[in-house]
Amino acid sequence: MKDQVFGGPFNFSIDRKSETQCFRMQTQFVHIGFDGKRTGMETYLLRLRCVPAALSGKSLDEYTCQEFGLQLNGESIATIPALKLFSYQFNMMSGIDGKGPVFGIPHERFENMTDSMGNKLSPDVRYAVYNNFIDFHSLNDVFSRPMKFGKGIQELKYFGDKVVHASAFTEAPISLGTAVKPGSIFHNGEITLEFKGICIIDGVTCAIVGYDSGESNLGMTIVLGKSLDAMIKGGSEYKGDMYIDLETGWVRKVTLDEFVVTETETTNSPSKVHGYTVRHLLLRLVDQL
Repeated sequence: MKDQVFGGPFNFSIDRKSETQCFRMQTQFVHIGFDGKRTGMETYLLRLRCVPAALSGKSLDEYTCQEFGLQLNGESIATIPALKLFSYQFNMMSGIDGKGPVFGIPHERFENMTDSMGNKLSPDVRYAVYNNFIDFHSLNDVFSRPMKFGKGIQELKYFGDKVVHASAFTEAPISLGTAVKPGSIFHNGEITLEFKGICIIDGVTCAIVGYDSGESNLGMTIVLGKSLDAMIKGGSEYKGDMYIDLETGWVRKVTLDEFVVTETETTNSPSKVHGYTVRHLLLRLVDQL
């Protein structure tokens, strides 16, 4: 990707350097009442190791979760034993036509989860745990790598260039086993990428590429218990910056801030509950886990 002239053009269409990489991603959910007071907070910590297909000899890149940690509402930090050394092969095309799990991440591992203290995780927390993997690959692979079919980061050549990403206005299934029912969908808004400039991260030169989801919305049904569901409708917008190593093509850092407004009703209550959640995410490439 290295440019011949400082001002460009830059080349984001080349393949990444085949290297084993380690990542650390922290996501924080802050729930705020409409009186402005905080009502709850959850923090999730994902540690992933990637072995590219060119090194492993397999057909797809393989990811292994070294550890998954969580802290709910200020309680003690726990881990999830079921995700320790959980491995899967990342498949960009899986799930886009409703067939197979999204990105090739199997749902079975997220059933009947307990934390390291023996506490059973609720369906909404199980979904949030699963969604950490979806978020990771959306940022590390979908937005930051060239698209084979449609517009993507490869369209950016000079500082200030902006493109509407191929995933704009698409629908993504967000069902998950017994936690979230089929038919649950996230509707993407006008997803855009913008080449903002370059900087130094971890001592190497990186491109700064901003992304913005536009106005998105969702509809999902969470299974709370036998004959008890929570139907959630809402809207969100998320945005942030990706810092991409110009020599290797790997993401070195990603930030994300999302703002979500929801309306929830349950099968046993006619009243509706309104919620506001702010989400902060930081993904970093690290030397080791």
